[in-house]
Amino acid sequence: MIFDTIVAKTTADGTSAINVIRVSGEDSFSIVNKIFKGANLEKASSHTIKYGYIHDQDKTIDEVMVFLYRAPKSFTAEDVIEISTHGGNFVANEVIKLLIKNGARLAENGEFTKRAYINGRLDLTEAESIMDIVNAKTNKQLTLANNQLRGDVHNLVDNLQNKILDIIANIEVNIDYPEYDDVEHLTTTTIMPKIKTLIENVDHVLKESNTGQIIRDGIKTVIVGKPNVGKSSLLNSLLKEDKAIVTDISGTTRDLIEAELNLDGIILKLIDTAGIRETNDVVEKIGIDRTIKAINKASLVLLVLDQSNHLTELDETLLNLTKEKPRIIIGNKIDLGNKIDLGHENIINISAKKNLGLERLSKEVKDLFVDESIISDSYTIISNTRHIGKIKETKKALEDAYAACENLIPIDMVEIDLRKAWSSLGEITGQNTSEDLISTLFSKFCLGK
Repeated sequence: MIFDTIVAKTTADGTSAINVIRVSGEDSFSIVNKIFKGANLEKASSHTIKYGYIHDQDKTIDEVMVFLYRAPKSFTAEDVIEISTHGGNFVANEVIKLLIKNGARLAENGEFTKRAYINGRLDLTEAESIMDIVNAKTNKQLTLANNQLRGDVHNLVDNLQNKILDIIANIEVNIDYPEYDDVEHLTTTTIMPKIKTLIENVDHVLKESNTGQIIRDGIKTVIVGKPNVGKSSLLNSLLKEDKAIVTDISGTTRDLIEAELNLDGIILKLIDTAGIRETNDVVEKIGIDRTIKAINKASLVLLVLDQSNHLTELDETLLNLTKEKPRIIIGNKIDLGNKIDLGHENIINISAKKNLGLERLSKEVKDLFVDESIISDSYTIISNTRHIGKIKETKKALEDAYAACENLIPIDMVEIDLRKAWSSLGEITGQNTSEDLISTLFSKFCLGK
């Protein structure tokens, strides 16, 4: 497919040592050649570097290095030139203006990666992994993204599709050529075990995806407790900075304070909430209402109790309020006493003020959410929310096919559900998907990607 020629800066805005400007399309070499003083780029070989100057008629804009990639051996599988200029937005913008003046068009967000996908250089999972690599904040996130980029998710999906396709193909042969003696005669009874095995395979993928999604997206975590229990001190200790105001005055935290914590490779999206108590202060009451809403939306609750005092009625209320949520109970102020015993329920005793006991929190979080045994460079885990949604659709279609078999529905009708399962998997890799989905996905990429 032939597209027009596009240009964008691939490096972030701001002052830096260099900027990189990418040009992709059929006319890349001729357009850049018009403004480049140095070697004749149109005659230059692929995968070479040329030194020279960008100029606007008699005016020199910048001294540059030009990297040349001829189709199809480039990121977009088109002719691509990357121009390394000196850093600074002004220089880069002047070069981009010149390129547009000479026939290029400013790229849309994610358009380079979109072209790589359309031209067959990447499938949809590999394209999405690029933004995951850009956004990675931990080594575990980076491992997942790189595994997806090298095609692990594609291979997993392809394997499941092939197993479904084998069943569909056998059904088709039975329908079209029933007279052949060497064709296995299929009935709903004979294909049920195969469908059941597929459902078990998909269930396994979904189970492990819980860990993948946690690593990729983090855990929405709220810190709750009565006033002055040390919630803000805990937040500051975890972040190793004074993010929240700490005082002895009840009601200091009136709004939600948000921050992110890398807890040994797992991102906790922390929210420090207002202490829950009876109050007539209108502003404080709003903060408490937001706390209750935050608890309901959270994936993890860090419930902070005061170890220097016995449980109060308000503590009991919070224990009941959060008992149905995944939670970790933290006994703060252990340096001042140890007066709370919750029986069989585990409690992590700490002193947020003196940074004591916090190392146990990482283990507790992983015990609740992460299967460490499946996290490795050689193991494939689905982590993308869109992919997980399509896997769930696949499971539902397979379950419908199995139910149809149980009800002795003719196999040509069972095939409809099997084809739906196969199609849902194809939407993960982009094998069959709508233009609207493609446009929406790539619009979330940054400019220059």
